[in-house]
Amino acid sequence: MKLLLDTHTLLWFLGGDPRLSPAARTAIEDLANQRFFSIAGARETAIKVSLGKLALSAPFEKLIPAQLQANGIELLPIGIDHVRTLISLPFHHRDPFDRMIIAQAAVEKATLVSADEAFDSYGISRIW
Repeated sequence: MKLLLDTHTLLWFLGGDPRLSPAARTAIEDLANQRFFSIAGARETAIKVSLGKLALSAPFEKLIPAQLQANGIELLPIGIDHVRTLISLPFHHRDPFDRMIIAQAAVEKATLVSADEAFDSYGISRIW
C-alpha cells in the first residue's frame, strides 16, 4: 500500500506521541508499505518552527531529512499533476497545506494517514 503521511502524523510517529492511533502506527511500521511525506508538509513544519509554534528536538534541516531516511520515508515533491488536481478540488477544507496533500493523495492513489476527518469529503482513502 502507498501511504502519504499528514504533517501531524509524521511528527507524532517520530516523537512516539500517544495521539498516533494504533492503526496508523501499524501501517507506518509495516515495511511492505511505501511511505511518503509531502514537501508541502515539510514546508508547513518549517513555517511553524520559524513562527515559534512548533519546537523540534533538533534543528529542522538535520532532523527531518535524517528521520525520513532512517525510517524509509520518501519525500514526495509537488508536481504539475498535483497542482492541476488542486485547482479543481472543492473547498471542503480551507488549509492550503492540507489541500495540497489531498491533491497529492488523489493523484498518487495513496492512502492518507491522518486524524483529520475533513479529508473524507474528498473521496480519498484515509487510515486512522
